[in-house]
Amino acid sequence: MAIARVLSTKKLQPNQKQYLLSAGLSVLEADFIGVHYKPFTLQNTTPYIIFTSQNAFKSFLLNDDAAKFKDSTIFCVGSKTKGVIEQNGYKVLASADTAEELASIITNDYKGKSFTFFSGSMRRDTLPDALAAATINYTEIEVYETVLTPHTITAKLDGLLFYSPSGIESYLSANAITTETCFCIGATTAAALTGITENVIVANKPSVENVIVQVRNYWPSSTR
Repeated sequence: MAIARVLSTKKLQPNQKQYLLSAGLSVLEADFIGVHYKPFTLQNTTPYIIFTSQNAFKSFLLNDDAAKFKDSTIFCVGSKTKGVIEQNGYKVLASADTAEELASIITNDYKGKSFTFFSGSMRRDTLPDALAAATINYTEIEVYETVLTPHTITAKLDGLLFYSPSGIESYLSANAITTETCFCIGATTAAALTGITENVIVANKPSVENVIVQVRNYWPSSTR
C-alpha cells in the first residue's frame, strides 16, 4: 500500500513531526498564517486580564510596561497558553479549552469584575458577545494581526492538518480540498470546512499533539 502523505498547515516541532514519520507517514509542512505584533498602550489595563491565544500574550510581553502587571489576575484559553503565561512569572486564575468555556466561567463567577481582553485581528465574537450579554465591563485591545501566507501545494495529499479557521482560509486561497481527510484542532476550525468537505476528523483535545494522534489513529502503521 502506498505511503500516506499529509500536510501540516503550520510548521511542527521536531518531535511532533518525528511522531508522524515514525508511523510511516510522509510529512509536508508550511506556515499558512503569520503574525504581526502591534504597538499598544497598557495605560488603562484592569487587574483582570484575558488572553485567548499565545500570540496575544507574546505581544503583551513586548510592551515595556508588561512587567508592571505581574500581580494581575489572568484568564486564558488553552493549556499551552496557560503554560507560556506561567513560565513568564504571571498568575493564571482560570483557563479553559475553548472561548465558550472561559466565557461561562467569567460570566458565572466573576460578573462584578472589569476585564481587559487582549485580542487578535481575526478573533471570534464568542467571548466579547458573552461578556456584553452578561453586562460585564471590559476593554478590548487588539495586539496582533493575523496575516494569511498561502502556499500552492502541487503534491498529491491524503491528509490536511488545520489549526484555525484562518489557516483553512489561507490554504483554500491557493488550493482546493477534494478527497483529502482533514484533521482539525477543534470544532470551530472544523466548522470552517462546512460545505467544502465532509471528510473531517476533530481532535479530542485542542492541541497540536492531539491532531497528530488522530492522524496516526487514522493511518495506523499496521494497515499500510
